[in-house]
Amino acid sequence: MKNNTIMTPEEKKLLQAKHRLEEAQMRDRAKERKARTRRLIQEGAILEKIYPKAVTMDLDELEEALLCWFQS
Repeated sequence: MKNNTIMTPEEKKLLQAKHRLEEAQMRDRAKERKARTRRLIQEGAILEKIYPKAVTMDLDELEEALLCWFQS
């Protein structure tokens, strides 16, 4: 309610529909973030399994090693 005006039933329904849509979009974004996080964790685990030295490297060293490996 803006400026103490009374909303019509149609306005209330429209506002509720807008909020439901926003909530659905937030749920979708949260699902996408969780899926990405899970994928990144799984990929990191595979990398560490295949290349155990990755555990002791900092990110710059790891990136350089991977770039060298993929460019050869």
